[in-house]
Amino acid sequence: MPANTTPANANTGAIYRGRLAPTPSGLLHAGHAATFSHAARRAHQAGGILILRIEDLDTQRCTPRFTLAAIEDLRWLGLHWQEGPDVGGVHAPYVQSQRRENHLAAWAHLRDGNFIYPCQRSRKDVATAASAPNEGETEPLFPAQWRPAQKTWSEAATPAGSNWRFRVPDGERIQFEDSLQGPQTFIAGKDFGDFLVWRRDDIPAYELAVVADDHAMRITEVVRGEDLLKSTARQILLYRALGWTPPDWRHTPLIRDATGRRLAKRDGAPSLRALRERGLTPDKLLTPVKTNP
Repeated sequence: MPANTTPANANTGAIYRGRLAPTPSGLLHAGHAATFSHAARRAHQAGGILILRIEDLDTQRCTPRFTLAAIEDLRWLGLHWQEGPDVGGVHAPYVQSQRRENHLAAWAHLRDGNFIYPCQRSRKDVATAASAPNEGETEPLFPAQWRPAQKTWSEAATPAGSNWRFRVPDGERIQFEDSLQGPQTFIAGKDFGDFLVWRRDDIPAYELAVVADDHAMRITEVVRGEDLLKSTARQILLYRALGWTPPDWRHTPLIRDATGRRLAKRDGAPSLRALRERGLTPDKLLTPVKTNP
């Protein structure tokens, strides 16, 4: 689909459903503003539905204070969502940490299909493995020789106590079309290895939670930053294993500082409220995302 057309979905006849999915581990910055405003425009252009989902599974970093700040910042940007729990006549956001049953059902399906396996290796083990090439800003490649033999794990009643990993089909080319970035190809076992779907502290990993929730919420197009292109390849494997149709994909360019480094919470990027205090207005902050010719 050309990048400048009205958004449509592979699910013919489906009403457009998009989402804003901030992680409340810090204050939103200009990069978030660009991506979320683009997602809102896509929903508006299609005459569709936009939802807000707070992705707060990281209990160490996510706090109610940052959740409230994110909602306030999104409203300051003029972004509105049309669905969510009714709280006094206002659409409240969906909260990912409250959707555990949805995530457990997806985990059980993957377990029963022998797509995943329990693993006692920690992230530190993987990071220090001599044979684990670094993937850059994501996790290192999981060594294939650490996989257990194929078997059925149906005796595991819950995922608690183990890191559960998805067994990737080594050598398979995962291809998809991104409406901004164009054709994408990643090779399983080379560009990414067996990835986490559930953590030993009994919390679902990002890849599983976002797929389960996007499917349950009938999201037809995922708009997010281009740093998650590789995650899309992983998620396509999950959609296939779960027997679900993936949404369309649209990954926006990252906003970078004067040195070329992308804006990030961990690097102290100026927050939206700090920029607002300096007198910046949403119309001066937001610039259109560049599209393909």
